Amino acid sequence: MTEDEILAALRLQKIPNIGDVTAKKLISHCGSPKAVFEDKVQSLLKIEGVGQTILKGLHDTIHLEEAEAEYVFLLKEKVAFTYFMDEDYPKYLQHCIDGPILLFQSGNIDLKNKKIISVVGTRNITSYGNAFCEAFIEEILPLDPIIVSGFAYGVDITIQKAANEKGLQTIGCLAHGLNQVYPKPHKKYVSPIEKNGGFLTEFWSTSNPDRENFLKRNRIIAGMSEATIVIESAEKGGSLVTADIANGYNREVFAVPGRSTDKFSKGCNDLIKRQKAHILTSAAELVYLLGWELEEKEKKTAVQKQLFVELDETERIIYSYLQMNGKQLLDTVALECNLPIFKTASTLFNLEMKGVVRPLPGKLFEAI
Repeated sequence: MTEDEILAALRLQKIPNIGDVTAKKLISHCGSPKAVFEDKVQSLLKIEGVGQTILKGLHDTIHLEEAEAEYVFLLKEKVAFTYFMDEDYPKYLQHCIDGPILLFQSGNIDLKNKKIISVVGTRNITSYGNAFCEAFIEEILPLDPIIVSGFAYGVDITIQKAANEKGLQTIGCLAHGLNQVYPKPHKKYVSPIEKNGGFLTEFWSTSNPDRENFLKRNRIIAGMSEATIVIESAEKGGSLVTADIANGYNREVFAVPGRSTDKFSKGCNDLIKRQKAHILTSAAELVYLLGWELEEKEKKTAVQKQLFVELDETERIIYSYLQMNGKQLLDTVALECNLPIFKTASTLFNLEMKGVVRPLPGKLFEAI
């Protein structure tokens, strides 16, 4: 984009009555952000859903001055940014009608050919949530996904730390500009995350972490990934909002179940009960439902058949069944082995990691 186009896009972000949906309508109609300000108001009023109130501040010079000031900041601080029609804009977010027209980023984010998962949850994470985060990252590691979260207290920072420590790329979606850190105690995590991943935000350097910004930020977390996981949540909270947004985008939502008496499992249990989320007890269930398969290089390094591999009783039952019956669907394996689906999926994943079972196209499995 030229400097004039960048300034025009920034200007559109700042006009009070023009949100991302309307901005995209204007850009589509005119051909570019700059052309929006060059077109006649009467022409713009022909666009469906665009009226006088929306266009009221379109030509206010104050917004141009604000855009120029922010552009100076971007250049001075060498802040990278991406436009919603650029190739490096998050591909899943491009399909969201209300995705930001501009995203600012820091670090070393690489979205090319990557599986992306968003993980959210309560700020009051329990030992149960901590243990699940650690186990989930360990299980999902061979698929090398990007872990997206909100860099907040609790589940967010726990999953991002676990991912970062295992070498997975992780992205924090912020509710403020890149010139500040919130919460401040998390400043020590910024550099490690930026080395392998980074931060994304739609907010300018003039934006503070205000309450409404967190709600806006949640749509980016939900929109840029293939699936959203809620690990722990009370009956109400931002995590459930994120799950609702993900459902609205027709993305898969998963929730980790807990005891009915646990305060911070109630939100997850309700999502599952109302069929707004799949139950998630292990990474294997997510891998199966998303139709993911290990890349060839990962199969060679991480899934090699081991001699004299040790199998537990459930693993022996499933492995013996596949040896005798050849290629089978997960549902069939579960039915014939008299096991619940979630247990079968988890066990098949373990057998795959041990190198004695492999997934096939069509969600089939076979013994090696």
